[in-house]
Formats: sequence, C-alpha cells, structure tokens
Amino acid sequence: MASCPAGALPVGPTIGAESLIIITGLIGIFFALFLHRRVAAVRLDVAQVEEEDETMMMSVKEAGQNQTFEQNERLRELYAAISNGANSFLFSEYKLCTVFVVFLAGVIVGLVSWSSGRETAIFTATSFVVGALTSMLSGYIGMRVAVFSNARCTVGAVKPAPHGWTESFNTAFRAGGVMGFSLCGLALLCLYALVVFLAPSFSWGTTAGAMKLFDCIAGFGLGGSAVAMFGRVGGGIYTKAADVGADLAGKVVQDLPEDDPHNPGTIADNVGDNVGDVAGMGSDLFGSFGEASCAALLVGASSPMIVAAGWGALMFPLTVSGVGIVVCLITNFVATDLSPVRKEADIERVLKTQLLVSSLLMTPCVYALAVTLLPAATCGMCVGGFVVGGVCSSPLKAFFCVGFGLWGGCVIGFVTEYYTSFSYSPVKEVANACRTGAATNIIYGLALGYKSAIVPVFVVAFIVFGAHSLAGFYGISLAALGMLATLATCLTIDVYGPVCDNAGGIAEMCELHPSVREKTDALDAAGNTTAAIGKGFAIGSACLVGLALFGAFVTRLNDTGAKVTVDLLDPLTFAGLLVGSMLPYWFSAMTMKSVGKAANEMVIEIKRQFDANPNLLIPNHPDRPDYDRCIKISTDASLREMIAPGALVMFAPIVAGVVFGTKSVTGLLAGGIASGVQMAVSASNTGGAWDNAKKYISKGAMDAVIGEEEPETVDNTGKVQTKKSQIFKAAVTGDTVGDPLKDTSGPALNILMKLMAIISVVFADVFLAVNKGDGLIASWL
Repeated sequence: MASCPAGALPVGPTIGAESLIIITGLIGIFFALFLHRRVAAVRLDVAQVEEEDETMMMSVKEAGQNQTFEQNERLRELYAAISNGANSFLFSEYKLCTVFVVFLAGVIVGLVSWSSGRETAIFTATSFVVGALTSMLSGYIGMRVAVFSNARCTVGAVKPAPHGWTESFNTAFRAGGVMGFSLCGLALLCLYALVVFLAPSFSWGTTAGAMKLFDCIAGFGLGGSAVAMFGRVGGGIYTKAADVGADLAGKVVQDLPEDDPHNPGTIADNVGDNVGDVAGMGSDLFGSFGEASCAALLVGASSPMIVAAGWGALMFPLTVSGVGIVVCLITNFVATDLSPVRKEADIERVLKTQLLVSSLLMTPCVYALAVTLLPAATCGMCVGGFVVGGVCSSPLKAFFCVGFGLWGGCVIGFVTEYYTSFSYSPVKEVANACRTGAATNIIYGLALGYKSAIVPVFVVAFIVFGAHSLAGFYGISLAALGMLATLATCLTIDVYGPVCDNAGGIAEMCELHPSVREKTDALDAAGNTTAAIGKGFAIGSACLVGLALFGAFVTRLNDTGAKVTVDLLDPLTFAGLLVGSMLPYWFSAMTMKSVGKAANEMVIEIKRQFDANPNLLIPNHPDRPDYDRCIKISTDASLREMIAPGALVMFAPIVAGVVFGTKSVTGLLAGGIASGVQMAVSASNTGGAWDNAKKYISKGAMDAVIGEEEPETVDNTGKVQTKKSQIFKAAVTGDTVGDPLKDTSGPALNILMKLMAIISVVFADVFLAVNKGDGLIASWL
C-alpha cells in the first residue's frame, strides 16, 4: 500500500463545490423573497374583483356595500388577532428556548472541556448556538409567512371558479414556498459558513483533523434539534389544546359550526395551526437537515480517501442539498404556472405531481454530482471507488444510496396518502364505521394506523440494508440526505395545508358566501393529506437520520481506539435496548396527557363564557367572546407542559452514557429508533385518517345513508343536515381523539429519534472519559 497512498486519488474541484453551495443557498433565499412578493400582491379586500367579471360584480352589489365593508373590517381584525396570538406565543416560547440554549451551551463547554479540551468545547458550543438560532429563525419565518398569507388565501377564494381555485391555491402554495426555500437556503448557508469559519482551526486535510472539525460541527445539529423539540412539543400542545377544547365545547356539546365566531376557542385554534403545524414542522425538518448533514460529513471524514480527494469530496453531502433547492424551484412553477389548479379535482393531482417531478429531476443531478466530486481510486484494494467505514464504495454506489432515500421517501409519501386520503378505501371504511358509533370508528382508525406502518417500515429496512451494503454508515447518511433532497418541495406542500385551514376559518368567521368556505375546505382536505405525506417524509427521514447519527456515534467511538461493536447479547446493551424501546411510549404518554390537561382547561373556560353570555349561542348575534383568555390558556399550558418531555429525551442518553457506559447508549439508541418510527407512523396516520373521515362525511358523501338511518336529520326541503347526525358526531369524536396523535405525539417522536442520537455524538468523548466508556457502574461492580 506504500506505493499507492490513499488510492492515488486526484484532488476534486474545490472551488466548484464551494460556489455551488453558496450560489444555490442564495438562490433559495432570493426565490423565497420573490414568492413573498407574489403573495403580498393580494390585497386584503373581499370585494377585489376584476371589473370585467360581471357575475362577481353583481354578487358584490347584491350583498350590499355595508356588508362588504363589515366583512373587510372583520377580515383585517381576524388577521390581526391571529397574527398577534402567534407572535405572543412564539415570543414566549423563544424566551424560554433562549434560557435553555444558554444553559446547555454552558453544559457543553463544561463537559466537553473536561473530556476533549477547551478549544473543542468552545467550537462545539458555538456550533450549537448557531444551530439553535437558525432553527428559531426558520420557525419564525414560517409562522410569519403563514399568518401573512391565510387571509389572502381567503380573498383568493372569494373569486368565482376557475379563478378562485387558482388564486387561493397559488397563494397558499406560494406561502409554503416562502417557508420551504428560505429554510433550505438559510440552513445550507449557515452550516457552510460555520464549516468555513472553523476549518482554519483544524488540519482538515488529514483524517484526524477532519474528524475533529466535523465533531465540533455536530453541535449545529444538536442546536437545531433541541429547539425543534420545544417547537414541536410546545406548538403541538398549543394547537391541539385549542383544537380539542374548541371542538368538544363548541361542536360536540353546542352544535356550533366549525370556526364559528361565537366559539371562544376558535382564534386560539387558528393560531395553533401556525405555531404547531408550521413553526414546529419547520424547526423539525431544519433539525433533520442539520443532523443528516453533520452525520454525513463526520462519517465521510473518517475515510482517508475522501479526505485525500479534497474539499469538494468532503462537501458532497451539502452539494446534494444545494442542487435540491434548484430542482424544487423548477418544480414549483409546474404547480402555479404550467399546470395550475382550476377545479377541485386538480388539487391532489397537482400536489402529488410535485413529489414525482422533483424526484425525477433530482435523480440525474445526484448522479452528476457523485461522479464529479466523489473519489475513484486508480490503484489499491478499491480501484474505481473509495473505502469508507471498511466498505469499498464508489461514486455510483453513493448515487444509489442517495437514490434509495429519494425514491423511498416518495413511496412512503404515497403509502401515507393511500391510508389518509378519503379518495381511497381505508378512510372510507373508517367513515362507514361511524354508522355504529364512535367506538367502532376508533377501533377501525387504530387498526388503520397499525396497518399503515407495515410498508413504510419495510421501505426503511430496505433502504438501510441497501445503503449500508453499498457504503456503510456513510451510505445511510446519504440516504437520509436523499430523502431530504427535495425538502423545499416537501415543506411547501406541508405549510400549504395550515394556510388553507386558517383561510377556511377566516371565511367562516367573516360570514362570507358559502362557496368561499367550500373552496377552502376542498383545499384544506387535500392539505390534510399532504400534511400526512409531509409527516411520512419527516418520520422516514428522522429514522434514517437517527440511524446515520448512530453510525456517527460508533464511528466517533472507534476513532478514539475504543473499537466498539454492538452486541445485543451483552446485558447492558440489551437493557438499553429495552429502555430505548420504552421511551417513545413514556414520551407519548406525557405529551398526550399534556394535551388532555390543557384541553380540559380550555373546555371549562369556553363553557364559562357560554354560561356568562348566552347570546353567544344565538346564531348571527353580534356579541363576541373573549378570545384572548383562550389564547392565554393554550400559551401557558404549552410552555408549562413542554419542559418535562424535552428533558426526558435530552437527559436519557446522557444519564445512560455517564452511568452505564457506551454499550448502554448503543442499545438505547437502537431501541428508540426501532420503536419510535413505528409508533410515529401509526399515530400520525391514525389521526390523519380520522380527520379526513370526518371531512368525507361533512362534505355529504354519506348523506344518503344518514337520511335513511336518521330521518330526523332531513329538513322540510329534503336536504340532509349532515352535521346534526349521530354519524357525524361519531366522526368528530374520532377526529378529536386523533388530534394529539397526528399533531403532537406522532410528529414529536421524530425529534426523539434524532435528538437522542445527536446528543450521543456530541457527548461521545464525555462517555469515554468515564471509566474508559464503561460508565460509573464499572466502579461499583
């Protein structure tokens, strides 16, 4: 081997990779600004119609100028109320997060200084703070753009078909694009700037120096995921406390329509859509990007051949994310300009096309990047490729690893759609189960959720086996990045849903024409499905990211000479496996109970307001409830309840590593990932199916059955009053039970899988410093 050092590799294009990362990151940010301008061009005026549209002009005149003026005033009032409520919550949450970031940065400096030296500790803490601040900024941008766009989506839906469909869809879709492209561009540029800033302090041209550099960079992923934990859990508790409370006290008990302005919890419910489904999701997927990138960089740096090939080869993972931004930009125009929505039937087709087109365009781009940047040895034991983690890989094999994640994510997304969209039989079966009451609805929904985990788990298992066979843990980290390669598109369609949901609520509270609510409900129904698809992507990528970080953890331990192997027959490893498998249940129990406690407070407050002012129960009465009190209940409850679940996830691996050693940590991580991915898929899809089963019934799909089985719901004109039926009430009960499953516990399990793993990577040297990795227990045995 002396005559063939590092495979006699030529140094790859350093400047090209660096320019690609910077330029694509800037493109993402500038395109987000462009989309924001397009959204801002929609005025908050429900009478805004084209003069040549005589039909619409006649309807405005018939409505009367006074009524239109009142609707505009109400629109702006609701827009301000939702905006202020979301700002208030996020400001309170981020104050708490800031205190936590300062505290944990101090812990990192103290513990890492003890195990690895002061310089490493300071660099790791710096990376942690940068990651945390970027995560906060990403969540804030998403929340602000969602709040900014919801009323404008309502205005777009005021227009008659087909313009109303196109305008309202494009507004919501572009709002999602602002979030998606700004987050991807910001995350890529901040991470790369951090790498460039720290690189001169290390001899990154050597394997040891590169490993130390990216070991410090791992703090970036920890910062992003730590903030995401609070954003997901806190936002999830907020939104579901308001949603469940408003549903139980308003719809179920008092028979009020959804988003009725007389319901005291309705503004808090709309605020929750933004702080939970948008800001929380943004922080979550930012954390996934940061952690997947850190894992790929760290494991890649363990290969002398990748390091010898130069900066471009090391930065290959970031170039994949950069090219993904450009691919998603092209795909974005397909939905808004080339093949826009003109009728209800177009909505799901256009959204699904986004996933397919972006994946198709991304595939050849990844191949070009792999063969250009990754090394191919000209001599030695791995001619035509490179050795990483003891596996002889190659640019072509690395391309397949990314492709496995890219297309595996699509499969998971489409399977999720099948189980959560009312266009397919599983949700229709759940809806039909409502004929015999809420109990059978819940039984069918739970069965659907369990069944929906089968295919995604097989897909993830295939990805893990295939990627590891081709490139070891480096291949798994590339597969995770492949699933996140089209992150801008995934975030776009995910944020689209909450914007449409808010738009429907605003239309109801402004008492606009029923056709407006019909459009927003159709957009929202598709949004529920795309949100479920987004959650499927997030869960699948979280599993791969967690496993990639697990590989990075083992790589870090082996880099110190520990030579760690994961032996399930070892009692400490197996004990850790059992505890790790239990943690998702403990975590879910805490978050579910938190939603229940907060919802209970909300129900009591809403009932108090109804008792204090009976006028709130009179249709079309001008009296309005005290919305601020309900907003305060949700805010206080979420901030109070999010601390314990977050502490459980963050301290579990630290306690395991310090007290029981690294063997226990490997078992803990494996158990948490294996148990968490299945529980997350099941919970998210169960809740999504119940939600869409309710929407399927409410749109009148089961009116014939309701009219036959409940003749008392048929009015004098022969029309079935769907929402007064027992079948619909059974569906509402299922939807209410599913809310915390799909929007709190299920999505938050993503972060459990990732956060435990990244904490283990960052504190690996600390664990090894305690009795050479055997933990404090070794002193007692």
